[in-house]
Order: sequence, then structure tokens, then C-alpha cells
Amino acid sequence: MEIKIEGGKVSRLHGGIDAPMTPIAIQARTIANLLPLACQRVGADIVHNQDSLYTGIRFNTKAGPVVLEIPRAGGSYRLVHEYDEPDKSGKTGKVIHQIPQLYNPSGIALNTYEYLRTRGFLG
Repeated sequence: MEIKIEGGKVSRLHGGIDAPMTPIAIQARTIANLLPLACQRVGADIVHNQDSLYTGIRFNTKAGPVVLEIPRAGGSYRLVHEYDEPDKSGKTGKVIHQIPQLYNPSGIALNTYEYLRTRGFLG
């Protein structure tokens, strides 16, 4: 499933008809399709967050939501553990793992799965 966050409103993108076709969105779909079943079971959703300016894959883990943010230009893929409420300094999440861009989509999917599995996020 794909969702869009814009102006504080969350909406579902139906069947890819109204989904963005940017290179980053296509890359997120490719990685999501290569994720192991354990990641898909926890609810891997593709998120196009216009407010926070990222496209990524959101996992609803037992420790709370974790987002694999797809880099826009340069940089690395980031796994961000999102907070339910902003902390005292206003942060809404914490980067828990970074994956360099040298991996292909199946490598990103496997690296993400292994990190979540070995750290107890999947159960």
C-alpha cells in the first residue's frame, strides 16, 4: 500500500493510479517488492511524505514505526525509528542505521531486513 502525507493529512494512493512516478518512488517500490516476507508481515507501506520531504518504506514494528528513507541526492539510505510524539528538542525520530548507496535494491532490502531482525524489531 502507498500513502501520501501532505499538509498534515494522510491519504491512500489507490492502485498506483495517483502515485508519483519519480525515480525515487520507483526505487522505493522496487525495494519494497524485494523485501522478505517477515518485513511485509509487519506492514511495509511506501510513504511519500511531502511535509518532511522524503519517500520511504514504513515498517510497523513491535518497537514502533521504522522508516527506510530513500536518499534524494547522494547520501545513504537511513533507517529512522520514529517517535509517537516529538521529544523535548522537537525531534520526531532517531537514525538507527545507515546503508551506503553502493548496494543494489535487493541488497538494500536484505540489509534492512537483517538489521530489523537482529535488533528485535521483527517478531
